Order: sequence, then structure tokens, then C-alpha cells
Amino acid sequence: MPVPSPPTAPSAPGLAVGFDLDMTLIDSRPGIAAVLVALAAELGVTLPVEEMTRRLGPPLDLMLEPHLARDAVGPAVDRFRELYPELAVSGALALPGAAQALAAVRAHAGRVVVVTGKHTPNARLHVEHLALDVDLVEGRVWGVGKAEVLRREGVSVYVGDHVHDVEGALAAGATSVSVLSGGATREELLAAGTHVVLDDLAQFAPWLDEHLLEQRTAALEADLRARGSLLVAYSGGADSALLLAAAVRVLGADRVAAATGYSHSLPQTERDPARELARSLGVRVLTPRTHEMERPGYRANQGDRCFFCKAELLDTLVPLAAEHGLAHVATGTNADDVVAGFRPGIRAAAERGALTPLADAGLTKAQVREVSRRWGLPTWDKPAAACLSSRVAYGIEVTPHRLARVERAESAVREVLADAGVAVRDLRVRDLGGARDAARASVEVDAALLGGPLAEGRALVDEVCAAVRRTGFATAELSRRGFRSGSMNELLVEPERWR
Repeated sequence: MPVPSPPTAPSAPGLAVGFDLDMTLIDSRPGIAAVLVALAAELGVTLPVEEMTRRLGPPLDLMLEPHLARDAVGPAVDRFRELYPELAVSGALALPGAAQALAAVRAHAGRVVVVTGKHTPNARLHVEHLALDVDLVEGRVWGVGKAEVLRREGVSVYVGDHVHDVEGALAAGATSVSVLSGGATREELLAAGTHVVLDDLAQFAPWLDEHLLEQRTAALEADLRARGSLLVAYSGGADSALLLAAAVRVLGADRVAAATGYSHSLPQTERDPARELARSLGVRVLTPRTHEMERPGYRANQGDRCFFCKAELLDTLVPLAAEHGLAHVATGTNADDVVAGFRPGIRAAAERGALTPLADAGLTKAQVREVSRRWGLPTWDKPAAACLSSRVAYGIEVTPHRLARVERAESAVREVLADAGVAVRDLRVRDLGGARDAARASVEVDAALLGGPLAEGRALVDEVCAAVRRTGFATAELSRRGFRSGSMNELLVEPERWR
């Protein structure tokens, strides 16, 4: 029987993963055996306990039917459930890799849903006793009956150990992942139609990472293919570079263009590398001038500054796309950006109809970097390079003079550190305000560098601060907290106001 292809993941970034309980997450065989022994003694019957617990999966009534009179099965099931909490819960153990598997789902901001044939209250007792990180426990469903729950909860991956778990996953249109911890053989599980067989849950985390990367990359490509043509708002950073490369792969270079808005906000050092990468992909590179500095809201530099910046960019790029016969404008917003909580620029872009293919496919920043690495893009490990205005403290007017001073200061610090043999990845010089002749600066570098040559009291720290002062700042100090992306947001008095 051919193994079916895993279903395509939905484009929405939300993730829900389902797990069976018995012999998938926990080894409940000793406890179930103890309950069956006690039940048999009460009923005065002999039950083949070892055989019944060898391959758990079917509902309890089906397990008992061959051994009891028909009218005795129901009462026996009820009594089993009464005995269960005292005799079975404390002795169950989490199977190897269970905690790591649940943590892998959390690492992707996913929900964990346990769908089991076990009596729901008893299943919950196991989850609570073992402190399993689970959002929902739904019991008393078996085989294809699990599909209704899986669909209702939006589960796209279901993990189980039994062929009937495979049936439930397939009926729900979910990717079926089977583990060899419950007695079913690899051949039986594959014959049932499972998509993946793992030796145990210890293999689940790397499998999930790869699965989501492949599914989300495929979703990105499918989205772009449907667009026909595209103008990419291109900064040269990791996100927009991947978006541009993906668009070229899918649509062809003749149906794609890159547009980089040139203004005082874009560091000079970012321009040439961005242009060279875009041209290496064979696409047109458009460099329109943007005039965000002419927008009062941008210069005022309140918590919504990025809204005015992105509004200016999109108001420039939308007509530019039409002029060049391109159907859509897209930004490099990724899935992490959407949930970051402070992105007024995303709202401005959305109001102007910009597409966000990376975010829509669910690609996170880490996944963007990994796909970029696999595709050989030089931006795969490029540090984040926010616009120069992000260095100016909120409430301090943004001016070309301030931005140029920040850029000079950062170049000077990099030169000092390079001369000292200190490699720096992330660097920001923050303008904390003050009159032109009394401006204060804070220098942020990688936290790992704050020991050694950049330890407090070392001469190199004084040299770094002196270099910043020579560029026009009256005072400068090295932040002992190190580089923090968006650290200026921490100074906002009412951050919720600007979301």
C-alpha cells in the first residue's frame, strides 16, 4: 500500500499538535494491569492481563467483551474507572522523550491536545500527576472518532502508537506520526497509512522542526506562485532577502523587482550589499527616494514613528509597482514580527494592502535564517539592521543631523573594536537626547563582549566612548546590559497606546 503524502500545512502560523496518551506519552501498562487484576478478583473471573495490556489502544469495553457476559461489560467498565485513580495513576511513567516532544511544540508557539480513548477524568489525572504541559485533554474517543476532536481543535499533526491512531489522524486530514512504543510494528503502521514512523518520542523534536520548515516553505512558494508578479520592499536584511529569493525561484526574475527606499534613515553601509545581492538574483533594483522626514509624525518620534515611516514607504512603492506592471507589493514581515506586540509599521503596511508572505506562511525568524542558509544566501546570519531612527530615544525629534551622527558613531566604534581585535556582531549607538552640544549616547554591544577587553574599568571601554564623543556626542557610556533589540521600547511610558 503506498504511503500517502502528508497534507499541506495551512498558511496560518498557528500550530496545534495532538498526542495519544497510553503508550504514546505515558507507560500506563503496570497500572492498568493492577486494576485488571483487582477487577478480576472482585468479579471472580480470570482475565488474561498480560495479553490485554500488551497492545493498548482499543476502548476498555472492547477489551473486556471476550471475557465477560454482555450485560456484565458496562458495570465492569464503570468499576474499572472507579478503581483506576487509586491503583493506576501513581505508577505510570512518562515515556522517554515525552517532555521534550511537548516542549518542541511549545518552541513553535503551538498548542498541545491529548486525544485518547481513556476515560477523560482518569486521563487528566495522568497529565496532572506527571505535570505534562498540555492545553486540552479529550477522552473516550477512539479510531476515526478522534477525527472530530482533531478537526475541531485545528490539529495538523497527530502522534500515536496504534493503527487506530493512524485512522483518526487520516480521517481528520492531519499528518500521522507513529511511534514504536506501543507494540504495533513499523510494517503495521505503514500499512495503516501513517506518514511517519519514529522509534520513540526522542526523535519527534527534530522531525517537527524539519516538517514545519518544509511545510511553511512550501506554503510560501504556493502563495507567491498565486500572486503572478511582485515588488518586494527590500532592505537587504535576512527577511526581505529570503522573500526576494523565493519570489525569483517561483515567479522568475522578470516578474519580480526589489525596491529599497533611500533616505537619511538607511545607513550607507547597508546600500551596496543589498543592491549586489538583489542583482545576483537577476532582479531589477529600484531605489526610490522616500521622504519620511517630511511627515510630522515621523519627526516627532513618538511610539508610532514606525507607522509614518512604513506609510511613506508603501505610499511610494504601491504606485511604483503599478508603474512597472507588478501586481503586488510585499514586505519581509515574518511570523515572529506579527506576535511581537510592538510593530506599528505592520499596521501601516496592512492598511495600504501590502502582502506579508513570510508571516502568512508561518515562517519565524529562525526558520527564515535556516532556509536562507540552505539556499546559500549570504544574509542567513546577518545581524538585524533596524533603521537609524530606531537609535533615537522616543520623544526626541528625528533630524538628518541626529541620524548622521549616530551612523558616524557606530562606524567609529566598529573601527576601534576591529583595531583591538574584538569582533562585534550587534552594535547600536543610542541617542538619548540633549541639546546639540550636550547630546548623550549609550553604546550597546553583544552582551558576551562585556567581559574581557570590554570589562568595566578597561582602557578599551574608555577608547570606545571617546570615539563616540569625537563624532559629536557630549557624553557616551557603554551599556552594561548589552545589545537588546528594541531597547528603546522599554522607555515608552504607555507602550500599549502605540500597539
